[in-house]
Amino acid sequence: MSDLLKQEKNGSILSFGELLIRLCPDADGDWLNNNKIPFYIGGAELNAANALALWGLPVKYFTLLPDNSLSAQIIEYLKKMGIDTSQIHYGDGRIGLYYLTTGQDVKHNGLIYDRAGSAFANIKTGVIDWDKVLQNVSWFHFSAICPAIGQNVADVCKEVLEAAEKKGITISVDLNYRSKLWQYGKSPIEIMPELVNYCDLVMGNIWAAETMLGIEITPDIHKSGQKTIYLEESLRTSESILNRFPKCKAVANTFRFDATKDIKYYTTLYVNNQLYNSGEYQTEQVIDKVGSGDCFMAGLIYGFYNTHAADEIIEFATAAAFEKLFINGDATTCTVAEIKNAIKLNLK
Repeated sequence: MSDLLKQEKNGSILSFGELLIRLCPDADGDWLNNNKIPFYIGGAELNAANALALWGLPVKYFTLLPDNSLSAQIIEYLKKMGIDTSQIHYGDGRIGLYYLTTGQDVKHNGLIYDRAGSAFANIKTGVIDWDKVLQNVSWFHFSAICPAIGQNVADVCKEVLEAAEKKGITISVDLNYRSKLWQYGKSPIEIMPELVNYCDLVMGNIWAAETMLGIEITPDIHKSGQKTIYLEESLRTSESILNRFPKCKAVANTFRFDATKDIKYYTTLYVNNQLYNSGEYQTEQVIDKVGSGDCFMAGLIYGFYNTHAADEIIEFATAAAFEKLFINGDATTCTVAEIKNAIKLNLK
């Protein structure tokens, strides 16, 4: 299979995005009586970086934090996780927060963002030395959450993508759509196509591709519920993305259906003019849905970075994402060996 990397394989993976603290009040309000509330360090791009570091790949993380003792503690925590924090910059503002009721999904109404005025949200073009940030980097990853924060962040995304492209760095994007963030007068479709022009690998789902890139899906496709139809739509959407964005070489789509008690999860990867689909995973019980998609993204990067075969890449990424559903927190704790064992168990 083709290798997406354009530089030496031993280059670092740089994940770019906002670090967030997640606060998890329980639905019954007992946290008020107990004076306790669970919290996790996360953010989509950091979750991916955490997974990659756990799996033994050289990964750096770029974000902006305020220069204070809390940031210093968090940076030390990230270092212990195996993440290179040398490209974390400091800026005016605070650390962003979000609140999510325990057990809920980030698309749930219980999600509350509190990240206005954060150091990352205040980032401006013309300030960061991207040549220095991107030194010895062979893979750059970001998500659609970044340009959703504000026009200035979207402008910085374009600035760093231009710098990465000039260096021949492989670029990936996660088309994660957060409707509560796109509040600065621009819709995703006004911003994301220009940024995706720089990307070699696009990950998301068929609905995100429609919302963010204008790749229309078949009307009322959700009424069928048939896997074969979803796979056909994934193929059509993937081909449309590659036709519209010539630099793109691979497209991955996730399908998670949890409207019923029995949750179903499977994914696809389109590369080298062929669609690969994963095995199907099912469960009736989930501990934490946050970070599952980030773990899938990390699994894709892990596979491509190690030049694995396409079918191996999609199976590993899918199992990694599925296993994250049973782990509290934003990031996975599953090792490569545990993920490979999950694949074996599912294929039996």
